[in-house]
Amino acid sequence: MSFSPILPASGLAGWTFLSRTRARQESTLAATPMMTRETDHFRDNLVRVETAEALVSDRRLLRVALGAFGLGDDLDNRAFIRKVLEEGTSDRRALANRLSDPRYQSFAAAFAHLAKEATTPAAPDLSERIVTQFRTREFEIAVGEQDQTMRLGLTLQRELPQLVERYTSETARWYGALGNPPLRSILESTLGLPREFGTLDLDDQVTRMRGAMQRRFGTDRIEDLARPESLDKLTTRFLVMAQLRESQSMVSSAATALALIQNIRR
Repeated sequence: MSFSPILPASGLAGWTFLSRTRARQESTLAATPMMTRETDHFRDNLVRVETAEALVSDRRLLRVALGAFGLGDDLDNRAFIRKVLEEGTSDRRALANRLSDPRYQSFAAAFAHLAKEATTPAAPDLSERIVTQFRTREFEIAVGEQDQTMRLGLTLQRELPQLVERYTSETARWYGALGNPPLRSILESTLGLPREFGTLDLDDQVTRMRGAMQRRFGTDRIEDLARPESLDKLTTRFLVMAQLRESQSMVSSAATALALIQNIRR
């Protein structure tokens, strides 16, 4: 990718700059020749796609479709993706519904018109919706190539509101959060949970994480945390904790190096 985001600093200072310039930087990415070619091809050709086989057979189309849901690593798994699409989501036994990763369910639901049993056409705004999501994900990837912590901050801001839309109950939202590896890592880091937290029974993990969230932020409802003001506080806390860990790591490394030098001198 020819686009490289401008990140003059890390941590909170970098995040403040990124938040302020994000719209402009995303527009710059959208205007790059590569992005323009890929998204124009998607818009021009998706209208002619009527089957899952047709979508997976066009690598450029599939790249944008999968990339919009963060599933770009599956670009070469065409048989698997075709099965996900053809089975759709209406049957609870469908492959997308049985996979632990909710991104497949969202992907299959978006392209529900390609399922074998589909009876309705594609949503009128599908093409633009997918293009917008693809650009967002590509921007996050570009940011991550320079600063993974910053990318996780963007992930948090995108994923938490989506959990509210995807699930109707708070319990389901929390299970969804713990079933999402990047989001789970972010929340564990934000709350300063110990490493052994992951060895607990899943029900205990949900209970303890909700309790920790209540103590730290005054609510254990993801619906509340996904609101703009709370989400900003959550993101700030995550970035502060990440900076703290980095500082501690640097201090530890410096102490180790000093000890080695002193041993050599002896």
